This record gives sequence, C-alpha cells and structure tokens, in this order.
Amino acid sequence: MGEVFPTKSLAESVEDADLARAREGDGEAFSRLVEPLRRELHAHCYRMLGSTHDADDALQDALLRAWRGLGRFEGRSSLRSWLYTVATRTCLDAVQSRGRRALPVDLGPASARAVIDDAPVTDVAWLGPYPDAGLVDGSGEGPGGGGPAGRYAQREAVELAFVAALQHLPGNQRAALLLFEVLGFSAAEIAAMMDTSTTSVNSALARARRVVAEKAPDRTQQQALRLMDDARLRQVVADYATALERGDADTLVALLTEDVTWSMPPLPHWYRGIEAVTDFAVRVPLTSCPPWRHLATSANGQPAVAGYLWDEGAGAHVAWSIDVLTLRDGRISAITSFVDAAHFPAFGLPASLP
Repeated sequence: MGEVFPTKSLAESVEDADLARAREGDGEAFSRLVEPLRRELHAHCYRMLGSTHDADDALQDALLRAWRGLGRFEGRSSLRSWLYTVATRTCLDAVQSRGRRALPVDLGPASARAVIDDAPVTDVAWLGPYPDAGLVDGSGEGPGGGGPAGRYAQREAVELAFVAALQHLPGNQRAALLLFEVLGFSAAEIAAMMDTSTTSVNSALARARRVVAEKAPDRTQQQALRLMDDARLRQVVADYATALERGDADTLVALLTEDVTWSMPPLPHWYRGIEAVTDFAVRVPLTSCPPWRHLATSANGQPAVAGYLWDEGAGAHVAWSIDVLTLRDGRISAITSFVDAAHFPAFGLPASLP
C-alpha cells in the first residue's frame, strides 16, 4: 500500500488561503486570520500591562506590527504562536517605558479611620479592572490550540490578586510566567519568542513563581466561587448594592469578613479590618455621598457592581465606580472600587442612569 499523508481540514485550508492573500496585501484576509484570536490576545496584553486601555493600545500596535511584518512569518510555528510573539514583545516594550501598575496597598499602610475628602493621586499608574466579556470561554489553550495546557484557567489568570502580583515582576519574568503557566507554551518555545535561552526562561520562571506564591492567595477566586451556591452569590451582590443605596450599615457589615479590605484607586488611602472598613463605609459612601444606584456586572472573573452617583446638574445618576468583590467562605473579603467613569465603556455600561 502507498503511504497515506494527512489531509488538512477545511478550516486549515481556508486559513492557508487567507494567509497567502494577506501576504499579498489583502487587509480583509488578515482581519479574518486575526479575528478569532483577538479576544485572547487582548486578555494577554491586559495581564502583561494591568490596564484595559493599555491593552487596547498594545494590541492595536501588535497587530500593526504583525501586518507589516507578515512577510517574515515563515510558518515554522502556528500563526497563533507568532502573533503571541509579536504581542508579547510589544507589551515588553510598553512595560519598559511605562513601568508597573499599582493598587493603594502598594503605596503605604492601611488607614485606621476614614479619610474624608481623599484626593485622587494622578502620578501613579493604577491597576484597572477587566471586563469578563473579553475572556475566552473555558481554560487557556496550548500553542497548538488543542485544549487546556496551562496551570491557570482564563478567569483565574485575570483575577485581581493574580494580575496585581504579576505587576511586581520584571517584564521578562511576567511574560515567561504567562506564556508558560497560562498559555501552555514550552520553555524552548518561550525562549524563541523572547529571543533568549531556555536556561534564562527557566530561571525567570522560578523567580516569578516565588513572587506570585508570596503575593497571591493560595485559593483563587474561581475556587472560592465554586464553593458558593449561585443563589447565595447573587444575594451577596444584591445585598451589597442595596446596603449602599439605603445607607444600611448593618446589612453591609454582615456581608464582610473580619479581615476585609476596601481600596479605591486612584484614591491612595485604603482600609483593612472590619472596624476600619465600617468607619469608612459609615462616614463616606453610606452617609456623605449623594444617592446611589447600581448595576450588577462582572470583572476579572469576579462578581462586580457598577456604582452610579446622583448628579443634580445632570438630573441623573452618573457613572462613578466599578466595585470588584473578592469573596471567601460566602462573604466579601475585599472590595476594590475603581473610581473612574472611563472604565465603564469597556464593560458596555451606560454613562448614566435616568
């Protein structure tokens, strides 16, 4: 019998045809090649940079670089691997020029009492929230696109604690950890992508793992949420929003763990422990702020609430903050309120509520 050669699938044949057209300058063919990978590439850029807006810019820059350099793609790796190479190098350039992003906990100790009229700090690059709509369903895929390969699932890999921990890593360690643990590339593949040696990649991975193990909690939010009944989760989110809208301190406090934290980037002060958080909540959002309205949403693979404050001049409740809730044992262990209406468009949220 003659030798049997594997045949390409229809999808592979279409991709090859589009790749040939794109190399000849067909922009629509290039867009068709890139579109199925756009969301996961964007999430990768967010993990690297800690900002949805920076991820937008980096992905746009990376795709432009890929389009201009498509003639150098020789097909020895998959198109997906090559695009990750371009995106990672683009993000590394951004990390080098912009530095890391921070949360208030990175700036100083917690405040024991409420700080009234806390002013935003504008000279700090703040970590931002990530809309869950940008996540690829299920676990990360390996380089060949053949199923889960990394240790972290897609939602675990954008959780606030994990992304915040990544910001403490130099760019090369951050990239190596994400490419290996989230995306499932081998050390040899990463070395080629980052133009370094396998030994350097393994060394970067070892250092990165130590830092992440120190900074990130043992239990991910996905693990914590799987232990909760869906009805209980919805009730916690609804009760949190209702407590703020009604100024109900008792209901709010009943939702919190004893070691709860509350931070509000770009405001520098933050609070740790039930006493300090209660003092802040009672003196600021529950009594000093105009009336609230809220919409349930999700961010960073976690439950979240979009907060709108009444604006007399606008005659409406206007976008104020996206509060990302971290839960443990059925209660809220951390509230991170991202205070900036500029976050709302990425979540598909309205700028105001009538």
